Amino acid sequence: MASRIEHSTEFPYPFEQVLAAFTSESALRKRLADIGGKDAELLAHEKSASTISYRMRQGIPGEKLPSVVRGVHSGDLHVEREQQWQVSDETAKGTATANVTGVPGSITARSELTPRGSGTALRITGEVKVSVPLIGGKIERTIAEHVGQLLDRESRHVAETLDKDG
Repeated sequence: MASRIEHSTEFPYPFEQVLAAFTSESALRKRLADIGGKDAELLAHEKSASTISYRMRQGIPGEKLPSVVRGVHSGDLHVEREQQWQVSDETAKGTATANVTGVPGSITARSELTPRGSGTALRITGEVKVSVPLIGGKIERTIAEHVGQLLDRESRHVAETLDKDG
């Protein structure tokens, strides 16, 4: 059984500004440098008139891993994450996949960025699946909790960047 991921937030900025703060190459590099963790790196970034896609790596030092994860993985953990956005008429819909080194399973998510009043709303739903007998559910819940915390940190970082840059 998979563990759910749910995240939503609103920004008091126009859609175009929020989309750029989440998806531009420079914004992604800054966010990874500021909060991406160990060995964080933007591995690829492509943009066309209606699509934006990127791939990144984020790291978690082994000593910061919960004990349930350390039970199936020793050393640092790296998360490779791919995100694709389809952009049209002030709406962006995204899909994301992520894999965690040394942990058999996957993370999938759907994102939607839409105008709301004079601001912009972000909604992300997804799930974590881990294929480890007996303790897979506990690992899923732990990873889902950490993904939720990461999404909160990323949204705060975007909000702070927008507040600063106005």
